Amino acid sequence: MTEQDNTPQGPVLVVGGAGYIGSHTVRLLEARGVETIVADNLSTGYRSAVTGTFEEVDIGDREAMDRVFAEHKPRSVIHFAAKCYVGESVENPSKYYRENVCYTWTLLEAMRAAGCEEIVFSSSCATYGNPVEVPMPDTHPQNPISPYGRTKLHMEHMMEDYATAYGMRTAALRYFNAAGAHPDGDLGEAHDPETHLIPLVLQVALGQREKILVFGDTYDTPDGTCIRDYIHVLDLGDAHLRALALLQSGRDRIACNLGTGDGYSVLELIESARRVTGHPIPFEIVGPRAGDPPRLISGGTRAKAELGWEAKHSSLDNILADAWRYHQKESAGA
Repeated sequence: MTEQDNTPQGPVLVVGGAGYIGSHTVRLLEARGVETIVADNLSTGYRSAVTGTFEEVDIGDREAMDRVFAEHKPRSVIHFAAKCYVGESVENPSKYYRENVCYTWTLLEAMRAAGCEEIVFSSSCATYGNPVEVPMPDTHPQNPISPYGRTKLHMEHMMEDYATAYGMRTAALRYFNAAGAHPDGDLGEAHDPETHLIPLVLQVALGQREKILVFGDTYDTPDGTCIRDYIHVLDLGDAHLRALALLQSGRDRIACNLGTGDGYSVLELIESARRVTGHPIPFEIVGPRAGDPPRLISGGTRAKAELGWEAKHSSLDNILADAWRYHQKESAGA
């Protein structure tokens, strides 16, 4: 398929488009000339990440969402707006069921009232729970073990039911570990507080942290540390464009993994980061975290077969080089 075939028609409403993955996807849409509207309440996103049309609204506010649909008349929606921390979801499940599940229902009702029928949803491999097979195929049983994973699965089921009852066309893209930054260095991963491994490792390289904590070294892996599948944020964004273009062409439902099929251990990632940054990056082994599976690696062929998608930017060194460029620039501007 050509790039034009994989470019959706606008206007596209991107909810949660000021966040990490959403802002990169918006950048790709705008680069293709697709009219894009970002709706975000800025609870975790950044206004500075949005360069085009922006609506500061909460998707749980039905009146505000009705106004957005009436004013901008989007043909389709890409849905990134959700809370996404496993630990927080265990401590405060009410927040996750309200803001992930209930607010998604409000969004779907606003879409239905406006006659907007296509939605691409940012789902997660957390819907699978503990692996029963590694690599984890697109058909892996969905048995989430955290409130976060359960809310993502409820959101998938809700969209499937709306597709059956109301004719919506839906895509659920189940990511593994999103990582990296835009190659120009002005858009990247920034959380407060930061909990993701790659930014934490790079903060050590920048001298902002003394060392990186490695949670456990006795897992059943070659070096004893957990193995994860890292996928570049630009590859994730490209998959969303492809999925939306396919829905707009008449495909009714899509559900697939987004990962590379390769896994890297925590110690392998630290060594790669040392190579990319030229800094020593000391670490300390501490006790394992409850609920961390030894390996999470994507399997399955649906993304390639159905979307014509492949991870072009997701070598570990490239992910780290792009992230390093962004964090150096942010540190210099601080």
